[in-house]
Amino acid sequence: MSRYLETIKSLDGVLFHMPYHQRRYEESIGFSHAKNLCELLDPPKEGLWRCRVVYDETSLEVSYHPYVKRTISALKLIEAENLEYSKKYARRSDLDALYANRGEADDVLIVQNEYITDTTIANIALYKEGVWYTPKKPLLKGTTRARLLDAEVLVERDILACELHEYSQIALMNAMIEFDVLDSCHFLL
Repeated sequence: MSRYLETIKSLDGVLFHMPYHQRRYEESIGFSHAKNLCELLDPPKEGLWRCRVVYDETSLEVSYHPYVKRTISALKLIEAENLEYSKKYARRSDLDALYANRGEADDVLIVQNEYITDTTIANIALYKEGVWYTPKKPLLKGTTRARLLDAEVLVERDILACELHEYSQIALMNAMIEFDVLDSCHFLL
């Protein structure tokens, strides 16, 4: 039985974007097994916290961790043809192995079949001619990515790794950092 993971942002006791987390939770285990996450979570009332929910069809474990944002200024492009992460699985050993091969970079930018997908912790967006594009085929369709697509902030597009030089900015997005435009980021091959 697969175990899944939800990471939910909590600031001063307020949980962010719960409809998107609830939907992914329900889609992962099936609606008949799902509970209302809002009723099960009680985050700390002060500070910025990462609410970590690990679950399957029969169990759910919740923990809270103070959040410290990672600084990203370099991404190493790594080919990972056979990596499958269409659901947010609790087992991240394949992603951790890629991260361990980042060398001097702060994280990796995962490439599959010559197309950009995600980093190990975030979906990405690239800016070109007034539009923020996000990969059409990410490894994981994250909740922040879904929300920004719904709000028409992002446009899906296939992005070849060899086309990175055509984009002027890159942003990372996940439940904790929302949409973080990196001021200066370079790519290592």
